[in-house]
Amino acid sequence: MNEAAADHEISRDKHLFGPGPKQILSLDGGGVGGAITLAFLERIETLLQQRYGKDFCLGEHFDLVGGTSAGAVMACFVALGMQMASIKNLYLNLAPFAFKRLRWRIPLLRAKFDTSSLRRKIEDVVGSRTLSSSDLITGLCVIAKRMDTGRPWIISNNPRAPYWENGDGYIGNKHYPLANVVRASTAAPQLFDPELLPIIPTETLPEVLQKPFNAPRAVRVFHALLQKAGLGERVNIDPKIYGLFIDGGVSPHNNPSLALFHMATLNPFNIKWPPGPDRLTVISIGTGTFQHRLSYEALGFARYAKLAIYALRSLITDAEMLVLMLMQWMGECPAPWQINSEIGNLVSDAPSGGKMFRFLRYDVQLEKDWLQRELDYDVSDEILERLRWRWDDPEIMHEYYRIGSIAAEKQVKAEHFLK
Repeated sequence: MNEAAADHEISRDKHLFGPGPKQILSLDGGGVGGAITLAFLERIETLLQQRYGKDFCLGEHFDLVGGTSAGAVMACFVALGMQMASIKNLYLNLAPFAFKRLRWRIPLLRAKFDTSSLRRKIEDVVGSRTLSSSDLITGLCVIAKRMDTGRPWIISNNPRAPYWENGDGYIGNKHYPLANVVRASTAAPQLFDPELLPIIPTETLPEVLQKPFNAPRAVRVFHALLQKAGLGERVNIDPKIYGLFIDGGVSPHNNPSLALFHMATLNPFNIKWPPGPDRLTVISIGTGTFQHRLSYEALGFARYAKLAIYALRSLITDAEMLVLMLMQWMGECPAPWQINSEIGNLVSDAPSGGKMFRFLRYDVQLEKDWLQRELDYDVSDEILERLRWRWDDPEIMHEYYRIGSIAAEKQVKAEHFLK
């Protein structure tokens, strides 16, 4: 084992398996709304640097960092030991390339955005690193949804987890390219192509068939035409060879904090951190939430398509609220959130065995009265609608960031970080 790999294992394994209080950082998905997350992370880093020094980075403080979609991108950067100035620059420059519209697009038949642009930007940073890369200085977890099996995948760099090493007929997680894993988590339906990850060794297949969606569209069309003409090798996409992955936000884990808690404490994952508010802290950061409303009068033309879209988006929000409710019920909350008017904030409720961790949720509500009351922030109806529905529009990203910066100053306190 070389010195770099040994240092990596000392750092990663100290975070995952060493003694002492543990810290989890959970980052929601949310497109360009991830600019809100950036602002909260900057505030956290500033407070920790005041304690430990200017060279300190978030990856040194948190023992397990995980995210979904946009949150997966930032979690990856944090786990690579980057400081927030670099992460902010990368993310703000990534979004315009990620949400680059295709020149010719037939709605419902092609993705809205050019997947290759997003992939190139991720690969520019991540390169050829895998989940076992020595550059990952702490625990990393990425949430994606595998459609061919219908199950969420919680993919981590935990070397004691099942399927870490190669097995009979499958590739061990340690060999998964980091860029592909992150790209899979960001593959929002209708916006980007899905990601095909080889799940058994594929060295005997041509490169264009190993990673079909990675190849340029023109190359894929050319090979399809050759196959139609009987001039090319016809290979069906065998689910035993490939997994079909899309954005983890369409699983129950767009807020991945509960999944990360399970990863850290349940026996099958072999990390087994002991619970307790003095031993485990979970920091969860959102990308803005609001109550989805759709009246009968607003249905109008294409009402069934509108219902389907609103139902899916509200289902994601419902799952986020369920996770938030469970985490506040199980966790000791120094700064609780109101779940709804019926339940309240669950500060006085707990499982029979007591609170299992400290839980802090940082987020904003994209509601006009909340922004005014909590942040003294006035926003027009037009901008508010864009903030709610145009999370694929990089032009609104700086508005998200301004709101997140004000909220971070108010919500994030030095005493929240005990370690």
